[in-house]
Amino acid sequence: MDFQFSAKVTDLIGRLTRFMDEHIYPLEADYGRHVEQAGGWETPPIMDELKQKAKDEGLWNLFLPEEAYGAGLTNLEYAPLAEIMGRVSWASEVFNCSAPDTGNIEVLARYGSDAQKEKWLMPLLDGQTRSCFSMTEPAVASSDATNVECQIVRDGDSYLINGRKWFSSGFSNERCAFAIVMGKSDPDNDQRHLQQSMIIVPKGTPGMILVRDITTFGYKGQPGGHPEILFENVRVPAENLILGEGRGFEVAQGRLGPGRIHHCMRFIGSAQRALELMCQRAEQRYAFGKRLSEHGSLREDISRSFCEIEQARLLTLKAADKMDRDGNKAARDLIAAAKIVVPKMATEVIDRAIQVHGAMGFTEDTFLAKAYANARYIRVGDGPDQVHLASLARQLLRRYN
Repeated sequence: MDFQFSAKVTDLIGRLTRFMDEHIYPLEADYGRHVEQAGGWETPPIMDELKQKAKDEGLWNLFLPEEAYGAGLTNLEYAPLAEIMGRVSWASEVFNCSAPDTGNIEVLARYGSDAQKEKWLMPLLDGQTRSCFSMTEPAVASSDATNVECQIVRDGDSYLINGRKWFSSGFSNERCAFAIVMGKSDPDNDQRHLQQSMIIVPKGTPGMILVRDITTFGYKGQPGGHPEILFENVRVPAENLILGEGRGFEVAQGRLGPGRIHHCMRFIGSAQRALELMCQRAEQRYAFGKRLSEHGSLREDISRSFCEIEQARLLTLKAADKMDRDGNKAARDLIAAAKIVVPKMATEVIDRAIQVHGAMGFTEDTFLAKAYANARYIRVGDGPDQVHLASLARQLLRRYN
């Protein structure tokens, strides 16, 4: 593994860092007001201005390795860029690199039909629309995706969808054009992993009901949201099925591998920024007659945080490199390990930074409170820690026996 980034990536790092310094950080404290003024669930005009600037500067669709659709970067090349974006919770959207759109773009680019690509993928790539991913259900333990109960039943040249979903990422945004929904099309199949299918459901289809917007740690996730949705006899054309009946699990695994590693890259950036703020705060504040940085326990927290971030970063880069060299399936042990390690590391480092900031750490005067909520959530999102631990253990037991 080569730790020296190419000239192309080094150039992108410099350009992206300058963009963040000039356009993102100065707006960060005021961005929530822009969202509120736009109505909460509408993309604020300032975001469109930033997106156009990012396009003009060639900082667009950086996550896609396919040159036909994106920047043509490998996972390893994208890692430092995702880390920079991850320093501000909403920054990745500016560059069309935010979930759930990134995962849905990858699904459509790799598994979609030509018609699906033309109708749904191209507007997403251009940033004209946004999208939703809807898999988790309130009535079952969705950490085991074979549990999903949402029905996808063939009816002539259509499919009927019935079920209840929640944490349907991105659905509440007014530009969300469709949801990719996972459900059961063959519940009686003896092979549990062939029971599921994924299908494109246009937003606004009759019977698709937004039940409520859900908050996490008090945050609504505006302007994207992650609401509860009821599907009551929702009818969509048969050509909206992705890849074929019974292949939903296959699509999900293809989607989640890159998605998980991208989350890890972004949360390393969030943790790195928390460490930097921790150090700055420790040098600026005094308690009991000396700087906070002169207290031994705080120095230990700073050192420990640095070590943990570096360990997590190296693991993530190794997983990305393995994906590039040998494919996502061959790298699934490292992807699982990164997904276990990075969010836990981020929550702990951000928590230490909050502690150093005292009361201020719980407010919106810094990015820390929201960063903590996001990091804590992702220890469940895209698979709970326990699922990844169990999966990794199975791989290791097979390997060494």
